[in-house]
Amino acid sequence: MTLRYYAAAQAAAGVGEEPLEAPDGATLADALEAALAVVRVPAGGAGTPTTAPALADVLRRCSFLVNEVAAKDRSRGLADGDVVDVLPPFAGG
Repeated sequence: MTLRYYAAAQAAAGVGEEPLEAPDGATLADALEAALAVVRVPAGGAGTPTTAPALADVLRRCSFLVNEVAAKDRSRGLADGDVVDVLPPFAGG
């Protein structure tokens, strides 16, 4: 599957999109946990690689689309090839 990040989520993840491996039966919540476990290298490659605590904070406030359809339930199942859009609140809301 592919996660695509927008606005503050992209800034926190450090990438616009990333592929993730998800086992059969994975949910949206599982995909988000997998995204948080990705080791991220700081911009420019300097500094110590870390997981994404800033991303975790942003994800708590985000809305999600799965294959361009709103996904309000994080227990929603995902399939191989799905695209998850991560949308932080826009214009303060």
